[in-house]
Amino acid sequence: MTNGPTGSGKVSLTRLMARSALAVDLGDFEPEVVAKAKLCLLDFLSCAFEASQHPWSRQAVQIAHDGGCATIIGTSQLSSPVDAAFANAVMGHGLVREDMHAASIAHHGVVIWPTLLALSEQSQLSGATLLAAAIIGYETGARIGRALLTSDLARLYRPTGLVAPLGAALAGSFALGLSEDAATSAVAIAANTSSGLNEWPHAGGSEMYFHPGFAASNAIKAVGLAAAGAFGSETILEGEAGLFAAYRRQAAPDSIAIFPGGECEIMAVYNKPVPACNFAQTAAQAALRVSHELAGTDEIERVVIRAPDAAVRYPGCDSMGPYRNALQAKMSIPFSVAATLTRGEIEEENYAELDDADIIRLVSVTDLEPDAGFSAAFPGKQGADVSVHLRSGRTIRHALPDVIAATPSDIRTRFRAAAHGVLGEDRTHRLEQLIETCEQLGNSGDIAAQCRLDTAERVLRSAS
Repeated sequence: MTNGPTGSGKVSLTRLMARSALAVDLGDFEPEVVAKAKLCLLDFLSCAFEASQHPWSRQAVQIAHDGGCATIIGTSQLSSPVDAAFANAVMGHGLVREDMHAASIAHHGVVIWPTLLALSEQSQLSGATLLAAAIIGYETGARIGRALLTSDLARLYRPTGLVAPLGAALAGSFALGLSEDAATSAVAIAANTSSGLNEWPHAGGSEMYFHPGFAASNAIKAVGLAAAGAFGSETILEGEAGLFAAYRRQAAPDSIAIFPGGECEIMAVYNKPVPACNFAQTAAQAALRVSHELAGTDEIERVVIRAPDAAVRYPGCDSMGPYRNALQAKMSIPFSVAATLTRGEIEEENYAELDDADIIRLVSVTDLEPDAGFSAAFPGKQGADVSVHLRSGRTIRHALPDVIAATPSDIRTRFRAAAHGVLGEDRTHRLEQLIETCEQLGNSGDIAAQCRLDTAERVLRSAS
């Protein structure tokens, strides 16, 4: 492979990212960066365990072929790395509580972790390699996403499906020790699989859950093809028919550096406190504060929600119903606020009764408006303002300048609860310890294996 586009003498963006990534070592990162990667892995697994029995999770497991080396989380089934990555990514996305990188409007963890966990059982990877690869994956997908995504583009295409395959492919290339040429090709091949349409919020489809599955399985295929000698177009980002030309319809930036000045994009990732769309989080948190001052929802005459323009414009976020399924409700900022005001809490159960009369009434009297201040602060901050106008003429208003993310304690608590329900107490403790001491592991495949049930356990848990 050449060192740059034919005749230009310039090194391609993809190659520069691959070159930078392959020079990384876990020791290059500050302790808080490594700790954040571990928390993201715990959170991914907690989502996968908790969503393992949802219909889309069962469907993804059902189409996975038996036989292989890779664990399907919470089952006794071993499958190919490609099939396992698909199923695990779908499960990790199943609650709509996956980690979020606002600037790229994407969920990188539900693609990166399934990819790396599957590869860790295919080839023995040290724990340090697993963590460094994950940090590289978040960095790559997020940096490309920052440059590529706009609110107009995100109305049509799913950002996770567009950029996460590239990050996961470079993460996998690092994990398997591919050469610079092969890593460059892996990212280029993965870019050819960038996909995911945002019609589902409008039509009530469930294909959103499968977007990370396709991204993860395609990343593994891209890495495998590159390792086998396949060549990708290394100008896949900046070329005349590359990713930026195809989706943004603009030239790519001159540079997309990873880890500039030692900064790490994984530190800009936040872990959602509640299972709903990223853009509904802050408004629901503000609504919770309003609910503490309400005697009852029957006194509410009108609700006004102000949020960043990106939130108001994202598909499904402005939906006023009708809501055919919980996913549409989880995407809707008006529904999330109305449910929080009605129930006085923000929980999964908020989305269980889509025809609740009190919630639907509040949705019908809600206005969702873009706010210039919140828009200017986005994506660095995701603010929201909820004003509730009462029949008495009184107004209750609460505003938050940014989303309040789940804390490390929150993440560990919900991981233990979710994993305990599938693995039991002893294995849950062992799994948490493996992740907490991950950099010391000689074989990170032990983490994935700990998520697997033996046949007897599976039968016992199915009967209980």
